[in-house]
Amino acid sequence: MSLKHSLLAVLVMLVWGGNFVVIDEGLDGVPPLLFLAIRFTFVALPLVFLVPRPKAGWREVVAIGTFMSLGQFSLLYVALDLGMPAGLASLVLQAQVIFTIVIAAAVLREAPTRQQVVGAAIGTAGLVLVVIAHGATAPVVPVIVMLGAALSWATGNVIARRAGVASGFSLVVWSALVVPVPALLLSLVVDGGHEVGHALTHLSGIAVASTAYTVIGASLLGYGIWNSLLARYPASAVVPFVLLVPVVGIATAWIAQGEVPTVLEVIGGAVMLAGVAAATITRRVRPAGPPEPCATAGTASAPR
Repeated sequence: MSLKHSLLAVLVMLVWGGNFVVIDEGLDGVPPLLFLAIRFTFVALPLVFLVPRPKAGWREVVAIGTFMSLGQFSLLYVALDLGMPAGLASLVLQAQVIFTIVIAAAVLREAPTRQQVVGAAIGTAGLVLVVIAHGATAPVVPVIVMLGAALSWATGNVIARRAGVASGFSLVVWSALVVPVPALLLSLVVDGGHEVGHALTHLSGIAVASTAYTVIGASLLGYGIWNSLLARYPASAVVPFVLLVPVVGIATAWIAQGEVPTVLEVIGGAVMLAGVAAATITRRVRPAGPPEPCATAGTASAPR
């Protein structure tokens, strides 16, 4: 990846890392699925009338919206509402890296290397340790829900990569149309009309600010850049940047909410991230060939 695109990827990770605490704070007094419906309503409207439809079939757009937006975030919001610590959520969600490698191998025929297999095994072992550590002091159900969110995100990653849409921004806007109606209907069924109506008429300033951050920063800016990078580069070159998300997420939760993980959770998280790093970060080897001629004064090779 070029330096410009690498810096853009880092920016997205900073925004996404802080997103967990922002969502967690905004959920106070708002049912999770209703909060999700509000967020993606503003992601789609009014931009859907201004942004051209992405150059992809409706099936791909709907599938990406279903997995990367509706599936991932409905489960994420529900897990946080069930008591999942925001910092730990940012870590567990990175299981999507391992899931992406597995699904990409099956669907895109991107066969994993031995290093990726070993790294995925180490990452899985670390994830299991995190689940055991968290389950010893708190309910394990939110962690399982978070793993479902990670699997949904990974599926969306592979679909977006296969679609190869040039404009990630238009894909974010149009795929967001998939979310609001199902999320609202589910909230009405789960929470009831009275609670939904009360929440809509009593939105706090924090909920409004949280919605603005998630709409503008995490969705439009974050996923717009993310989908563009996935369309431009192989998944194995883009996905490793997500290793920064739990670092930012845990630090933000520690500073803003006083959330301190247990020693065993830290160890499990470190093992998991080490495995994910081993599975996704590879050294690029220049193919063997004849030596290049020496550059003369006033000339320079083009960037590669």
